[in-house]
Amino acid sequence: MTQPTLSDHVRGLEERYAVKLFKRHGRGVILTAMGRALLELTRRQYVLGIEVEQLLSSSQGMLNGQLRIAADSPFLIMPLVKDFSSQHPGIKLGMNFGNTQWVIEQLLEGQVDIGIMPERIRDDRLISIPFRQDEIIFFVGKGHPWAQRRNVSLTEIEGQRLIIRETGSYTRSLFEQELRRRQINSQQVLEIGSSEGLREAVALGLGVGIIQAGELTSDNRIQPVLIRDTKLKVIEHLACLKEAQLVPVIKAFIDKITPL
Repeated sequence: MTQPTLSDHVRGLEERYAVKLFKRHGRGVILTAMGRALLELTRRQYVLGIEVEQLLSSSQGMLNGQLRIAADSPFLIMPLVKDFSSQHPGIKLGMNFGNTQWVIEQLLEGQVDIGIMPERIRDDRLISIPFRQDEIIFFVGKGHPWAQRRNVSLTEIEGQRLIIRETGSYTRSLFEQELRRRQINSQQVLEIGSSEGLREAVALGLGVGIIQAGELTSDNRIQPVLIRDTKLKVIEHLACLKEAQLVPVIKAFIDKITPL
C-alpha cells in the first residue's frame, strides 16, 4: 500500500467515527490516546488471526506458518534456529540482524515475532526471558602484541585503538559504562556498523575489538584475550509481544530455550 493510499484510509476512518488517530509532531506524526488504544486492539486481532490460521493448519498434523526473528548477532541464534527448523520443517523462517536498539524497534513495530538481544526489555508491551549468560572479552589480530597474551588489564586499552559497534549496541554501552566507572579514557576509536565488519577490521590489525566470548567463532586470523580485572557479563534475552507469546509458532520457539 502506498503512503497516499494509507493516508486516505486513515482519514476515512477518522471522519467516519469523528476521532483523531494521529497528530502532527515536528515533521512527522504521533499516535493520539485513541490511536494507541486502537493499535493495541489491532495487535490482538492480528495475533488472533494467526492463531486461527495455525489451529486450522494443525489439523494436517504439522505446525506450519511463518516466524520472523531479529537478533543482535547471527552466531548465538543460529544453533537454536537449526534445531527448531529440523523439528518444524513446515515453518518458514525469516531472520534479520542489527543492534539491540534496532531489534527492540522491530518488535514494537510488529515487523518481527521474536527478538534476541543481550538486554532485558523494560516495556510493558513485551515479555523478556533470559536464557544465556556470556562474558565480554577483547580480541585482536594474530599480528597484534596482545595475541601472545592470555589476558590483559582493562587499563591497557588506553594505548590502543578500540574497534566498537555503533551506538545502540548493548555490548558497547556496557563496556563504555565500565570505562567511565574506572575513569579509563580510550582516545582512539573506530566505529563499525556490523559484527562482521568489526571482525574483519580486527583481523586486518586495525585495533582491539570487544565481543561476547560466545560470538567468537573459529578464525585463524584472530585471537581472544580475556580482561583480567573486570568481569562484564551479558545476559541474552528472548523477547516478544505479550499478546503473541501463545501463538503456536512463537510458543514453539520459546519452548526451545531453557530460561536462566
